[in-house]
Amino acid sequence: MLDELAHAGYEHLDAEFIAGFDRKQGYPDAEADIAAFAAHGLGRASVIIDFGAGTGQFAIPAARRFGRVTAVDVSPGMLEAIAAKAAAGDGGATPPRLECVRGGFLSYFPAEPADGVYTRHALHQLPDFWKALALRRIADMLRPGGVLRLRDLVYDFGPGEAGAVFDGWLEGAADDPAAGYTAADYAEHIRTEHSTFRWLLEPMLAAAGLDIAEVSYGRRLYAAYTCVKAG
Repeated sequence: MLDELAHAGYEHLDAEFIAGFDRKQGYPDAEADIAAFAAHGLGRASVIIDFGAGTGQFAIPAARRFGRVTAVDVSPGMLEAIAAKAAAGDGGATPPRLECVRGGFLSYFPAEPADGVYTRHALHQLPDFWKALALRRIADMLRPGGVLRLRDLVYDFGPGEAGAVFDGWLEGAADDPAAGYTAADYAEHIRTEHSTFRWLLEPMLAAAGLDIAEVSYGRRLYAAYTCVKAG
C-alpha cells in the first residue's frame, strides 16, 4: 500500500510548517463549501468526513452546522492543531460533534455510511492510480445520494498550454512566504506533487460512481466540484 504520509510530505509533522500552513489556509472561506452541502439537503443530522483536514479550516465551522464531522489527516500535528483551535473557539465544534482521526484516503474507512465527504488540496498528494482508488473508496463510504465536495489544484488546460498557464500562476505568487505561497512553492508543487488534468480527473469521478452536479474553475487551476453518489 502507498505510504500516504510520505506523499503528503514529512514537513506535515513539523510544528513550524503547521503554523505557517494554518496562516495561509484562510481562503477560500468554508461557508461556500458548507452551503454546497446544504444545497443538497445536508443539515443538522448529517455526518461529514473531511479528508486532509489540515488545521481545521473546514472541519471546525462545519462541526457547528452539521451533526458530526470526522477530521481525517495523516499528521498528528495537524490533528492536535484542530483540537486546540476547536477547544479555544468552542461554539459547538468540540466532541462529539467533531472527531479527529489519523488516517488518509486509502487507510480510513468509517463504520457507518457518511452523508458527505469534503477534501481540499489533499487529493493531489496521490498519483493518479491511487487517486482513482481513493475516489472509489469515497463513493463506497457515502450513502446513496451522498455528496462529495472536492477542491483541489487541477489542470484545466492541454499539455501544450502548460508553460503559459504556469507562467501566469508564478507571476501572481506572493513575494513574502509569511503572507502566502511563493513562486518557489508553486514550482515545487508542479515538480513534486500530483495534480492531474481535468480531462483525467472527471472520468475517475465517473468510474467511481460519482455524478458531477456543479463544477467551477479559477485561473484554470483551482477546481471546486460538487458530486453526488448515484443511487
